[in-house]
Amino acid sequence: MQKLVDGIHKFQRNYFSQDQKLFETLVEGQHPLALFITCSDSRINPNYMTQTKPGELFIQRTAGNIVPAYGAVHGGEAATIEYAVSALKVKDIIVCGHSHCGAMSGLLNPELIEKMPAVKSYLEHAECTRRIVDENYGHLTDPEKRLILTVQENVLVQIENLKTHPSVAAAVGRGELKLHGWVYKFETGEVFNFNPDEGQFLPLEEDVLSEKALDKAMPPISPI
Repeated sequence: MQKLVDGIHKFQRNYFSQDQKLFETLVEGQHPLALFITCSDSRINPNYMTQTKPGELFIQRTAGNIVPAYGAVHGGEAATIEYAVSALKVKDIIVCGHSHCGAMSGLLNPELIEKMPAVKSYLEHAECTRRIVDENYGHLTDPEKRLILTVQENVLVQIENLKTHPSVAAAVGRGELKLHGWVYKFETGEVFNFNPDEGQFLPLEEDVLSEKALDKAMPPISPI
């Protein structure tokens, strides 16, 4: 805890003053570039990896970057998504999975979460992911490759869940919102973007993002 307190004082002394004008303008409101949906994992820092400042990302964090389908639960996830799209008018939503995800490991190995009923229940929103991996990738037995493949498939499953939210479906239909699937390998710093044309996660290029909707049937993907 002391490290956190010391960090607050260091922030106030050394960093706040550098961006004081920015923080003062934030009083007038926020205009984030995107809604960034990612895992609660402490190893993932959305602002750090995207080099964005306060006010530039609207962030939702859940175990396994899970997005429950609309109406499945009455919780903060749906409210956050609706506010981002309807009130803040974000133009992009990114669902970002990551390497070595504990939630996806629990999905593959239920015995790991047997004594965590809340986690076990929440991972039911990734049941499609589990079925896809079990039934379509039975040949993939290497644990590390199977885990990263699960992370990748889960990003696509959660994007499908995201489309069930009325505000998202309407904005996508109007051409005012784009959905993106990313996987972040924190041990290398690499970020992979799902390319619908290739049906694969490919390294994120500096100025290249697919404009096409992630809504067509895809061939089996390869572990990154």
